[in-house]
Amino acid sequence: MNTKQEIKKYLDYCKDYKKLSQKSIKAYSIDLEQFVSHFGFDEGEALTKAGICSYISELHKTYAPKTAKRKLASLRTFLNYLEFEEIIDTNPLRKIKTKFQEPRILPKVIPISLIESLLNLARREFLDAETDYEKFAAQRNMVVIEMLFATGMRVSELCSLEAKDVNLETGCVRIMGKGAKQRLIQIGSPETLSIIRKYHKANLARITKCGFFFANRHSARLSEQSVRFMLRNFCSKAGIPLKITPHMFRHSFATLLLEEDVDIRYIQRMLGHSSIQTTQIYTQVTTEKQRQILATKHPRNKIFIEN
Repeated sequence: MNTKQEIKKYLDYCKDYKKLSQKSIKAYSIDLEQFVSHFGFDEGEALTKAGICSYISELHKTYAPKTAKRKLASLRTFLNYLEFEEIIDTNPLRKIKTKFQEPRILPKVIPISLIESLLNLARREFLDAETDYEKFAAQRNMVVIEMLFATGMRVSELCSLEAKDVNLETGCVRIMGKGAKQRLIQIGSPETLSIIRKYHKANLARITKCGFFFANRHSARLSEQSVRFMLRNFCSKAGIPLKITPHMFRHSFATLLLEEDVDIRYIQRMLGHSSIQTTQIYTQVTTEKQRQILATKHPRNKIFIEN
């Protein structure tokens, strides 16, 4: 078996049949190329149990647990494909026990007061804009922040949002998630929907030319990097010491809804998570907040007992 050739076929399969994003395919490609290069030219050794154990040992030594776990997951899906296509008899990873002690990092949430500050700053920039382009960029930036917070979508999903994906009458947004899975999110705030409608009406020609709902100065798709840069710029102008990223709006969306007693399974569907376990990380955030509230706000702390 020519491993490199089979990897190419597998990546084509991921693109044409599984409809994975270019980002996912690139990550698989890098992970599998590293797997092959670990064995040099002896590709036959790569798919033996001993060879894979050697590779896993190398992953533990070289990468952080989260990265190593992802690289092994890329290999597992590739081997499952080879088994399904009857190129190999069995997936040798099934006979290997693996464990990655991954430290649990709680999602970083933006305080609601800072989200309010960002939205107000975006509004002021729009009102103060002088040129046509400044007005367009300021209005677009305002809608980007509103949309991130209103839907909990990933920044890649936001930048890939096509004009036809936003129903301005009903306020329903169709999001293309990971693995080409679609989900529908309703804009719940009338004020947010009004801001989105005004942006669309004022910039209809540019949006139509671009095809995407968020365009740049060249009437092309707004990049994820541009959104990150915009948020860094806003934080600097607003004097916000916290490094705010687009993904933190997703964390805030989920955590704040959970604090409002929204069922976690609804939140799972809104975020587009395949597994409820992925969503359950947010329950730990709310538990930590509860601990802080009770430690600082509970009336028992004001009661003095004499000796």
